[in-house]
Amino acid sequence: MLGILIIVFVAAFLIAMLLLLVASRSKESQQEKRIVSRLDSLITGASGAPEQVSDLRKHERLSSIPWLNRLLARIDIFPRVHLLLYQADLKWTVGTLLLGSLACFAGAAYATYWRTGAIGLAIIAGLLAGVVPIGFVFYRRSQRFEAFERILPEALDLIVAALRAGHSLTAAMGMVGKEMAQPIAGEFRKCFDEQMFGSDTRTAMLNLVARVPIQPMRIIVTAVLVQKDSGGNLAEVLDKAAYVIRERFRLQRQVKVHTAQGRMTGWILALLPVVLGFGLYLTNPENFSILWKRPVGIKMLYAAVIMTLIGGLIIRKIVRIRV
Repeated sequence: MLGILIIVFVAAFLIAMLLLLVASRSKESQQEKRIVSRLDSLITGASGAPEQVSDLRKHERLSSIPWLNRLLARIDIFPRVHLLLYQADLKWTVGTLLLGSLACFAGAAYATYWRTGAIGLAIIAGLLAGVVPIGFVFYRRSQRFEAFERILPEALDLIVAALRAGHSLTAAMGMVGKEMAQPIAGEFRKCFDEQMFGSDTRTAMLNLVARVPIQPMRIIVTAVLVQKDSGGNLAEVLDKAAYVIRERFRLQRQVKVHTAQGRMTGWILALLPVVLGFGLYLTNPENFSILWKRPVGIKMLYAAVIMTLIGGLIIRKIVRIRV
């Protein structure tokens, strides 16, 4: 029983991470993808050959356990998971995330199987619990990117002021790293340090957009690289970019206000069956346990879980408006 649960968890963990990675990269609309493609073509230059972006974190340990670190390094997905942990500003290793998800999966699956005796229901409960640490990582990542985008216009204003005062772009980035708040200060400071330690501007800027893959940063990095190759007034371009980012962020806030009721409805409808069922079980365990003691009740539980997930995804699709 334990071996089956472990095999199912490892397979589900890999599939969940692949799906979440794909989903995180598919948030852009078709129009945004075309814009990014055109900007990437400008970055790569006339030769059309993309440059290799060096990753300063590729030699970091994925786990504090030596044999587990070697095993995780051989699988391509786990370095990407390590990048997600860095973007979420979590001090975890990939091994910590994996073992934490395994512990959540095993605990929930064992508790469900011990109470119900249904292995299918136990696996579903374990998978839902095992995804919780992964969901927390993506939540922290989105919160950090949102905070980064919120103070990005102020950082651009500082860069524009430094450029108009006669400073170089590298020196202006160093000023952002010293004067601004986190998380933007740390990322620009790393970009500044890379250039101080010998990396050219193109490589440092591409590393920056690799660490913070949000649309405003792609636009800013592209503007800097195009100006570096063809010339132009970089201060004016960054000033206009700061204005566009401010307006975009304001529009996003308005969209969140108008969709707040729908998002709250989705959370209530998703959590109400779980909370109500747990409350009924605490009130009268004998009557409520009929659900998993009879085949019809187990089928009803399967149907309830599937329909709740489908309903939550539909509501999320309705209230999710891309700006």
